[in-house]
Amino acid sequence: MRAILLLLAVLLAVPAQAQAPSGPTHGITILGTPALPPDFPNFPYVNPNAPKGGEVVLGALGSFDSFNPFIVRGTAAAPVIRVWETLMRGSLDEVATAYCNVAQSVTVAPDKLSVTFEIRPEARFHDGKPITADDVVWTFDALRQHGRPTYRQYYADVDVAVADGPRRVTFKFKTALNRELPLIVGEMPILPKHWWEGRDFTKPLSEPPLGSGPYKVDKFDMGRSITLKRVEDWWGRDLPVSKGMFNFDTIRTEYFRDGTIALEAFKAGQVDLRQENIAKQWATAYDFPAVQRGLVRKEELPNKLPTGMQGFVMNTRRDLFKDVRVRQALATAFDFEWANKNIFNGAYTRTRSYFANSSLETTGVPQGAELALLEPYRSELPAALFTKEFNLPVTDGSGNNREEIRAALALFAEAGWTVKDRKLVNAAGKQMSFEILLYEPAFERVALPYIETLKRLGIDARARTVDPAQYQRLTDIYDFDMTVAVFAAGELPGNELATYWTCVSVKPEGGENLAGACSPIIDDLVNRIIAAATREQLTSAVHALDRVLQWSWYVVPHWHLRVSRVAWWDRFGNPGIPVRPGFALDTWWLDPTRAAATDAARRAR
Repeated sequence: MRAILLLLAVLLAVPAQAQAPSGPTHGITILGTPALPPDFPNFPYVNPNAPKGGEVVLGALGSFDSFNPFIVRGTAAAPVIRVWETLMRGSLDEVATAYCNVAQSVTVAPDKLSVTFEIRPEARFHDGKPITADDVVWTFDALRQHGRPTYRQYYADVDVAVADGPRRVTFKFKTALNRELPLIVGEMPILPKHWWEGRDFTKPLSEPPLGSGPYKVDKFDMGRSITLKRVEDWWGRDLPVSKGMFNFDTIRTEYFRDGTIALEAFKAGQVDLRQENIAKQWATAYDFPAVQRGLVRKEELPNKLPTGMQGFVMNTRRDLFKDVRVRQALATAFDFEWANKNIFNGAYTRTRSYFANSSLETTGVPQGAELALLEPYRSELPAALFTKEFNLPVTDGSGNNREEIRAALALFAEAGWTVKDRKLVNAAGKQMSFEILLYEPAFERVALPYIETLKRLGIDARARTVDPAQYQRLTDIYDFDMTVAVFAAGELPGNELATYWTCVSVKPEGGENLAGACSPIIDDLVNRIIAAATREQLTSAVHALDRVLQWSWYVVPHWHLRVSRVAWWDRFGNPGIPVRPGFALDTWWLDPTRAAATDAARRAR
């Protein structure tokens, strides 16, 4: 639900408070002033004259049983989020910047203790009723009281939302230190209060919801397919933040239980476009006749997104993973170089930082302001954190990672685990045993070789792949030992870090603190990041947090890639203008000439 916000080319290390406009404005940013002027006609990365029409068919894995993506219960159809609009729309060119959408103006109070939005008089729900301040207040209260824990954590510093009039709403803050709050409440989807009256917001929704966005749910086969239809008389179609976007008449998403079947559906022309996240498939599975004939295109679109951290995350709610030496040993045993060579065709780079590929990735040893932040906790942190640069083991890729195995065994021994009769056991003679929970069979090819390495250490490790709905439920209630997780990062991190790593996010069901991390040190550093008033303060605090997370060994780090792999049947046009995320479907359109040629070729097969 969160957008990964990105950094401007030049960062001004000045207090954010000094940069805020003094009155109503067309956009807001955490970094100085928005790049686009008040009279900008459209975003620079769109074709404002893009033709409307046609259909795009997408594929998704798993299933769905709800149209309510805001609550823990049920598995929501992902495309349904397009149904609702937000007060502001984020820019794909700028970092932490959004422009007025449902709101016609936004005003941040000089003392930073509130933000006020004036709602456009033309803004309407699909039933014709106007979007009002009462709808905004009702949505905020519903999400904070009944929504996923992420909403409660994100809105924790909001005191109250107040309707100052039919089209004027003010969010009052508990503190002026949380610089992201105006943007956070501005990107909140607005739900229709009148439609939800008489319906239970806490339960999965089985009927198409009422929205205000460019699309509405047209057809669906619960669990299998959902079709969104463009609203032709949509109130927001001529807004500068909407021109050149949302061009397809229909967006149909077909759900598949298995990734292999989804790929075959694409090859057969049943799916028009797909993003590929498996390196081996990208290298070997796209040499089929339609590609050879030029009917299918594949491209690596460079992105400028910080990659964050992906890895096997260990659930420290389990006693087994409470000892940091055990976690470090398990990370030490993972042979990335072998996996990269034999599974990924050498496509990936190992991830060592939670802010990888950004200016906030920590290197070397702590110095200056960062050291000052860490110094009060010196006795509670590993001594090596202050004297050694954090690095991960590097093997020769042969699969004979004996040195790393010995290092892992030494760490296990320090934690009280020894090998007896080829089993790694504790003082009570119980063998180390755990399960790696997966939601996609493709991850088995990574997990299974890792499990073989763990068996050499005497560990009884197993992999279990479940369907996405079951996976969601198990992770919502933290009923897993180890799983694959992604901790997204931007170059201006803030409130999302509280949902990943702080004590308050450990217990709420459906939260994002999968590791179960709870440390006063981490809490302090996250709070400092959220409250940072200058770029220097932010950088020092993020470097310190990155270093503490690294040496806490919550994950077995995986890998990253700096491009978006996209393959599509050649029936579309796009602006050809790079965007920071690499790929932005909402800026594409159907090219009638290309589509006719593609359709003819499909029929001739």
